Amino acid sequence: MTHPTASDVTHAQVAQPRQVALSLQSREIGGFLPTDRSDGDGTLKPVITTPKPWAHLLAGGVGGMTSATLTSPLDVLKTRLQSDFYQGQIAASRKSRGIPPPAQLGYLRNGLLHFTETFQILFSIHRVEGWRALFKGLGPNLTGVVPARAINFYTYGNGKRIISERFNNGQEAAWVHICAAINAGIVTGTATNPIWLIKTRLQLDKSRAEEAGTSSVRKYRNSFDCFKQTFRTEGFKGLYRGLTASYLGVTESTLQWFLYEQGKIYLGRREAKLITSGQDPTLWDRTIGWGGKVGAAGSAKFFAAIVTYPHEVVRTRMRQAPLQDGRLKYTGLLQCFSTIWKEEGVAALYGGLTPHMLRVVPSAAIMFGMYEFVLRLCGTKS
Repeated sequence: MTHPTASDVTHAQVAQPRQVALSLQSREIGGFLPTDRSDGDGTLKPVITTPKPWAHLLAGGVGGMTSATLTSPLDVLKTRLQSDFYQGQIAASRKSRGIPPPAQLGYLRNGLLHFTETFQILFSIHRVEGWRALFKGLGPNLTGVVPARAINFYTYGNGKRIISERFNNGQEAAWVHICAAINAGIVTGTATNPIWLIKTRLQLDKSRAEEAGTSSVRKYRNSFDCFKQTFRTEGFKGLYRGLTASYLGVTESTLQWFLYEQGKIYLGRREAKLITSGQDPTLWDRTIGWGGKVGAAGSAKFFAAIVTYPHEVVRTRMRQAPLQDGRLKYTGLLQCFSTIWKEEGVAALYGGLTPHMLRVVPSAAIMFGMYEFVLRLCGTKS
């Protein structure tokens, strides 16, 4: 009978952490996966897997389509509340009821008013226009969401891998996540801005019909008609109105990706610690393992959206159709910010915040959950 030597014990102690480290590496980059096979001396032989760039494209598109469809009513409501037409309606309604301007109200009462008015508009859309109006713009929305999310996840997932391999010895770091997120945001915003402009104008088209006093009047018949009129009256440049505000929105997506990655790293370390402890996972451990990434995605989006929300309002205003005399009310990013601030106050920069948060948080959780799920079906990881 032979007894293990000191070197054997040391090797066994080192092998397990090394396996866990390789597992964490594969989870973050997708380059190496550990296996139980050895070369005869007990050393693990990592299996190199071929990256699947197309998987991020597919997973991002599926995730975006699912989340956009399920949260479409809140997206319609958010867009209307961000527009100056609906802000004017709200102001007139408050005045008729004897409610002072927002500047004269406290933060708590302002918040309660915003919350109640949000749901009043939501229910009025269904009552006055029918349930189909809650999905107005869903067609161009899906036309924008599917390629936008596919491009964003594809650019981010593969950009993260390329940057880490070429500039950081295959190791991920916070700066790698930030660089990949900035690049993905710029590429996505540039490629899909015309689609979002058409979607916004279609959703706001109802305001022109109400001003005319009849629901049968519409400036745009459909998405293609909106595209033609925009291109004919404003030129190619008109299709990229709001692009500077979209680039400003890169800060939100970058912050969201960074926080999501930090959440995944924490979950990975927690899982590795549980494995090395040898303890059976509790119900809470199983819950974290199942819904941890979904929770991380929702939390990351919540914080990022709160911090960067004003750019959403500015982007919507800049994408609005010209006035009836052909003039543009908002001509630039800074001019739009200052005009809203002077005419409506700082509260207007947070118009539509309630439906926005009610939409984007579950939307992010659904989207990232589907993204991770489809990646697993494709045999790879994020």
